[in-house]
Amino acid sequence: MKNMFRTLAVSALLGSLTLTAYAQEFKAGFVNTDRIFREANSAKAAQGKLEQEFSKRERDLMAIGKSLKSASDAFERDAPTLSESQRIAKQRDLVDQDRDFQRKSREFQEDLNVRKNEELARVLENANKVVQQVAETEKYDVILQEAVYVNPKHDITDKVIKALNGSGK
Repeated sequence: MKNMFRTLAVSALLGSLTLTAYAQEFKAGFVNTDRIFREANSAKAAQGKLEQEFSKRERDLMAIGKSLKSASDAFERDAPTLSESQRIAKQRDLVDQDRDFQRKSREFQEDLNVRKNEELARVLENANKVVQQVAETEKYDVILQEAVYVNPKHDITDKVIKALNGSGK
């Protein structure tokens, strides 16, 4: 019986030593994609491209919104002095203008979201290529992009951003 416990204890000790040795060889890394989207030059360029592409439509929408607000304020101010038919006509006109404004706003937002997703997908595709290069060069076993907690010593986001920025030159 003593012999069996001794054998079991030695086996457990050898097993834990093997796991410890294996754990020391295992190399893990982490990449914060949000930081890449904020700090990488390609992401900043994509953001600038989107702003340039959509700025005119955004300005036009803002102008329509201001005009609608002014018309609504004027209606509220003038409504008591208008005849019933004039008030109903102006009210319908304001409702139509508001509906048109809401539709244009939705279309703008949808178009912007589609283009933003396209641009971010390109940035992420390039970032993933760089992550793979870093992993192969530095012999990482695994690199994660989503985690609840990461020890900063495993964060390789700076390396990836530097490599992305360097490859863009």
